[in-house]
Amino acid sequence: MSEQGKKVIVIGSGPIRIGQGIEFDYSCVHCVWTLRELGYQAIIINNNPETVSTDFDTSDKLFFEPLTAEDVLNIIDREQPEGVIVQFGGQTAINLARTLHEAGVRIFGSSYDSIDLAEDRDRFDNVLRELSIPKPNGRAVISESAALEVAEEIGYPVLVRPSYVLGGRAMELVFSRTDLERYMTYVVDVSPKAPILVDKYVLGKEVEVDVISDGVDCLLPGIMEHIERAGVHSGDSMAVYPPQTLSEDVIQQIVRTATLLALRLKVLGLMNIQFVVDSETDTAMVLEVNPRASRTVPYLSKVTGIPMVKVATRAMMGVSIKDQGYTSGLHPNQGSIAVKAPVFSFLKLNQVEIGLGPEMKSTGEIMGIDNKYPLALYKALLASGIDVPTGGNLIVTVADQDKAEAVAIIKGFQELGFRIFATSGTASYLQEHGIPVDTVKKLHEGEGNIIDLIRSGQISLLINTLSSDKRIEREATRMRRASVEVGLPCLTSLDTAKALLLSLATRKKGASFALGTIDEYLAGKGF
Repeated sequence: MSEQGKKVIVIGSGPIRIGQGIEFDYSCVHCVWTLRELGYQAIIINNNPETVSTDFDTSDKLFFEPLTAEDVLNIIDREQPEGVIVQFGGQTAINLARTLHEAGVRIFGSSYDSIDLAEDRDRFDNVLRELSIPKPNGRAVISESAALEVAEEIGYPVLVRPSYVLGGRAMELVFSRTDLERYMTYVVDVSPKAPILVDKYVLGKEVEVDVISDGVDCLLPGIMEHIERAGVHSGDSMAVYPPQTLSEDVIQQIVRTATLLALRLKVLGLMNIQFVVDSETDTAMVLEVNPRASRTVPYLSKVTGIPMVKVATRAMMGVSIKDQGYTSGLHPNQGSIAVKAPVFSFLKLNQVEIGLGPEMKSTGEIMGIDNKYPLALYKALLASGIDVPTGGNLIVTVADQDKAEAVAIIKGFQELGFRIFATSGTASYLQEHGIPVDTVKKLHEGEGNIIDLIRSGQISLLINTLSSDKRIEREATRMRRASVEVGLPCLTSLDTAKALLLSLATRKKGASFALGTIDEYLAGKGF
């Protein structure tokens, strides 16, 4: 125990829920270990019985109390710490920053003003304009009329989201005025006092990067490229480290922008930035900044060998990045390739629509690592529960806007040995492009329909992309739920389907997997 040291309080994330869970527990524990190494008494406030941070022997003291302003301030008054760390407790802890600041409590790491600059959508937009950093067209608004005005000005579809929320809560892709009016009525209950950001939806690749800053130097442990295109929440999308398709110019744009923002926001410790790379201009546009640890921290720490929380905590407490043995800039990759894949609990959450979008639904994540990208993909998909043979029966039903792109993917599955089933519209389109297809009835067309086929146990995979047509989606929702109930893998993104096709094709060719420990991969050893 560090009984003689000065006290520092670490605020946890509270009860685990979708969007905020074990990754913040990981961060809090590593922060506590580092504080104790530095000679401080580390005190945790957290009230989740299932996390390591609430084990009685992890910290010098544990307060198992609700993370409300009143309770936290009472504990601070009792303990009289040197300061408080809010950066590792997710959005719950970050949202206490204003109260702590107004009460005169010292916040180690990024100051309250730095946090607010990143979290307040309106202030953050001003920073981006000041630094001439590109972002999707849009503005922060506080009323329905203003939201409608912005949407009409920039054109639908638009991505709408409130400030100060986690897990993409209340984030939606909106295609019409009617849907936006409905959204604005609902979102007031989620974020009544914070601005709502209305942005033009940009078609392109999403990329995210974590930055550790000591106020002078900025270390970027790694850049992660999302496999699904923009529109799927980062927690629900697959991601690969290092990036596989980004140009060197885009990577340098990301490094420059991340460093510029970290220094302008006066970040001390960790920060996460999400970008979208416009497919037409190859421009890396900033979507948002999270001035805290993110769910990528445990993943990137493992695959890069950089103990990110330890480095960030030491930076907060005055130890520079250079003194810790690191240099500013992007950390070089050691040669291995890691793929992160989400894990869902749809079978247990039986009222949840399984189609993926801007609001997070996953309850966990896994990692596949190998020396080759397709094999890392295969490992990740297999571990996440998508156990698909290299042949069998495939049902495909895709929205009109996705049909052209789907042709090459479905042809690839057919060449692997899959028999293709599809509903009438998709079947006709695929047949026109030379792909043999068995037509299956839609749900409203009576017995022997698509759900009956799903429940027959004869299908290996379902590919169904989301439609903006409400009538079509009502049937599709029931179809996707049926797939969950029988344990049938269901993909709602063509990007995921393309990734699965690549991994299955590589596997069928007899490629051998690399097998080794994380340490062996980090050492760059071949297998």
